[in-house]
Parts: sequence; C-alpha cells; structure tokens
Amino acid sequence: MPPKNRAQRTVAVGSPLTLPCGVTLPNRIAKAAMSEQLGEINGAPSQTLTRLYSAWGRGGAGLLITGNVMIDRRAYVEPRNVTLEDDRHLEAVSNWARAGSRAGAAMVMQINHPGRVAVGPLNRRPVGPSALRPQVIGYNLRKPRALSLDDIADLRRRYARTAELAVAAGFAGVQVHAAHGYLLSQFLSPLANQREDRYGVSPENRRRLLLEVIADVRAAIGPHAVLSVKLNSADFERRGLEEDESLDVALALEQAGIDLLEISGGNYEAPAMTGVVQDSTREREAYFLRYAQNLRARSAMPLMLTGGIRTLDFMNEVLAQGAVDVIGLGRPFAVRPEIAAELLAGTREPELLPTAPRIALPGVDPINSYLQLAWHAANFRSIAAGDKQVSGPGAVRTLAAAGTTMTVRALTQF
Repeated sequence: MPPKNRAQRTVAVGSPLTLPCGVTLPNRIAKAAMSEQLGEINGAPSQTLTRLYSAWGRGGAGLLITGNVMIDRRAYVEPRNVTLEDDRHLEAVSNWARAGSRAGAAMVMQINHPGRVAVGPLNRRPVGPSALRPQVIGYNLRKPRALSLDDIADLRRRYARTAELAVAAGFAGVQVHAAHGYLLSQFLSPLANQREDRYGVSPENRRRLLLEVIADVRAAIGPHAVLSVKLNSADFERRGLEEDESLDVALALEQAGIDLLEISGGNYEAPAMTGVVQDSTREREAYFLRYAQNLRARSAMPLMLTGGIRTLDFMNEVLAQGAVDVIGLGRPFAVRPEIAAELLAGTREPELLPTAPRIALPGVDPINSYLQLAWHAANFRSIAAGDKQVSGPGAVRTLAAAGTTMTVRALTQF
C-alpha cells in the first residue's frame, strides 16, 4: 500500500510536473525504458525505431525514456542497440528525437554501458570493476577484464559525450542507467566491485564513479536539460547492493543535482527486472514502493516508480499521498501505444491488457525471460507498422521466430 504518513496532495496523473532543470512534463505518466533492439547494424536508429516512437509520442505520455543507447560501439548489451559516440548518425538521432517529442512529450535518452554482462558474440572482451565473471544461467558471459584508471577516465568522457550529442540532437535530456547489473550498477555492488583503489573498498568509493559521471554529464548538457538516473533499490542477491547503501547513493545523487530518480531493482543474477512472473513479484513491487516512501522521508527529489502499478485509482493514490512524482509504465506501452491517453481519459486500465505468454514448467526461467523480451519485441514492430493494439504470438511461435532472428542479429552485429 502507498504511504499513509504524508499530507494529502491535489496531484493526479494528469497534473504537470516541472523538474528542477525547468523542463515541464505535461503529465505524470512515463513510458519507461524497454530494450527495443531496433538499431541499424552500424548503430544508427532505424526508421522502424523512429516510427515506434512517433506512435508512442502520440500516445499521451508526459515522458518517453528510450531503451539502452550505448556509449561505446565496442560494448553492447544486446544485438542492434543504438550507439551514440560521435556525430556520424546525428541526423537519424535528431529524427528520432523529433518523432517522440512532436506531440509534447519530453524525450529522454537512456545511456548505458553493459560492463561485465556484455553478451557474446557481440563482445569478446567484456570489462568490469573487477575480473569476476557473473554467474547467470542461460547467458554466455565471459570473465571480464578489470578496468584500469585510464579506462575509467575514458568511460567518463564517453558518458559525457553521448549525453552532449543527445541534447544537441533534440532530446530533452538523458537518463544514466545505474541499475540492473550494468557497469555503473556493478561499481555500486560490493559483490561485483572488489577493487582496492579509490573506486572500491568503501561505500563512498563504490559510488565515486557514478557521481563523477553525473558531474561530467551535467557539465556537458548544461543546467536546463533533464538529468535522470535509474538506480536499484537493492540487487536482491546476497552481498550485493542493499537498501541502506542504495538510499545513501540516492541522497548523494540529490546533492549532485539530478532532476529525476527512477527506482528499480535486480540484476542479471537476481532478475527482478526481467518480467518473469514469480510468487515474490508482488512483494518486490511493494518493496520498490516502500523504498520510495523511505527515501521520500529524507528527500524532496522527484521520484519515478516503475513496475506493478496497473490501475488508475492506485496511480492517483500513490501520487496524491506523496510517495512518488511520476508513474512509469513499460510493457503496457508494448501492447497499447495509446495507453497513457486512455488512462488520462479514464477509458482503459493497463491491468486489462494482454500479457506475454509464459511456459509454466519448473526450471525454465531463462527461457521465460527471453520469451518476455521476444514477445514484446514482436509487438514493437507491429506498433511501428501502424497496429494500435497487438496481442503478440503464442509461446511456441515467439520462440521459434525470435530464436532465429535474434541469433542472426547477434552474429551480424559487426
């Protein structure tokens, strides 16, 4: 349940929100980041991706956050991620930004580096804070090379350059991805980060790189562009990032001057973010909300909560009671691109939309995770083709089609 210890506010999903940088969101509904995998082989955003965001832009959300955009073409999270490390594709990136923002939404680019969870054969030499191989069933992950101080300096420059290019192309700002077990999340984790220099050992040192990246990005984009961070409330694994340390990171980010913090959780080794339905799912969703409540008691920073909020009444209740400021929806947008407008009009609830198929057998969670991604990817293409509502194929057809497609894409990335 949402927190009950704050004064009631007159806030609903249709209320505008002005972020500290001065950018105003026309309403409190955000399309959260989902990995579209619709870039060209050369890393440029494809016309299909641009059409997809044109549909989402018309769909009524106040904020659109893109899926992973890579800061380094040598390090991909998945096949066909968009890459932005120089201006070679700036015209296509500008077209993408215009498509999403034409109807008034703030378009924000999520920027990322996979670190040690870069998946082969796309990345033959992954890197990480320490030379520790992640143990993830169903993924071909190699032992990473520990980053040198020179490597870290280069990464800082890359984050800043990608952010600068995004804003130059017309994006309202960027979201730095520091969750889900990617590179910056790895530095925050006591389990993944066993360095003995100024980037490890203590909680303050483990968050040093993230805070340096935030300072670099702010300097690159200026005070009037959106600077958001996606942060794990916890990693949900033993010896990983825990809530108390995450709260300290969040407060440090507020002091660093970010505009919006999105609360998430989990990583590749304990995947709360994959969408696989388990008995603990609702408990984890409630955990994110409790985390937001705990943070709100200590912070006035704008907060975005994604995951598990599926009715208009509950959205309005959470907003009115002050737990969060923005409601993030992901998968509902992959089924119904106009879901935000329909929510604002009170004509549809996300909980009534179709969901991805699932194989109800023990021991197949990696397959179900893959099935979730493949099913939604099929829907992305249907939306880009002009379909207003899609229900996606069944499990067998999804796996059969996406298995071949994803394999070919992985092998033809370079």
